[in-house]
Amino acid sequence: MIYDARDAARLRNGVLMVSVLAWGYLAMAPEETSCHGPGHAFGTSLHGSLEALVSRIPGWATMLVAMMAPMTLGGLYQIRISSFAGRRWRSSLLFVLGYYATWSVAAIVLASVELTAARLAPQSSVPALAVGLIAVIWQASPIKQRCLNRCHDHRPLAAFGWAADRDAARMGLEHGVWCVGSCWAAMLVPMLLPQGHFAAMLAVTLLMICERLDPPQAPRWRLRGFRTAFRVLRLRLWGPQASPAPFIPPAAS
Repeated sequence: MIYDARDAARLRNGVLMVSVLAWGYLAMAPEETSCHGPGHAFGTSLHGSLEALVSRIPGWATMLVAMMAPMTLGGLYQIRISSFAGRRWRSSLLFVLGYYATWSVAAIVLASVELTAARLAPQSSVPALAVGLIAVIWQASPIKQRCLNRCHDHRPLAAFGWAADRDAARMGLEHGVWCVGSCWAAMLVPMLLPQGHFAAMLAVTLLMICERLDPPQAPRWRLRGFRTAFRVLRLRLWGPQASPAPFIPPAAS
């Protein structure tokens, strides 16, 4: 299949609609079923903490869909242009399953950190501030750029049979691994905040989308995503910035 701008627009709009619906669920869901329960309390005992953690699984799964669905667009479009029409939906599903399998494992690790922080320092902003500092350093690190570069790199896919299914699932797993490597620190900060989780998750998602809009670059120390975010915000608020007209001196009378 050759490049089709209309097909790309349909894919983008469909994936973004899924993300928007997930955000709507998170905004309207009762606190006890959201990814953060009332007061961020996990209980004082380990048993109570684990029960509270299990009760939040639906909310956490929805949070992953809301935040990470836009990050699958590059891989999904690669599959659409690399697969025969009869295999396109199957390969896309395998890619998504591989991608979210990786993020599900990462979510367990991040949830364990959140659980530990909530038990050791309940209702404290110190864990969020400490991880926020780590997130800023990670955001500027060369390793972060290497992960982002690999998120843009898609391997060739087999066209037929088991090999095609294997390549689609492996592509999802690899895409998820590099996405976790890129986003883990930023994802953890909203989870540790005593309040304002929804707004923080939304801000982190917008930053991740903006940094994905940047092309692959040489790994070096620099903040990523913020310049693109500012550029997009300026374009939305003020429109394209026209260059000033050159000064033309008045004609002599």
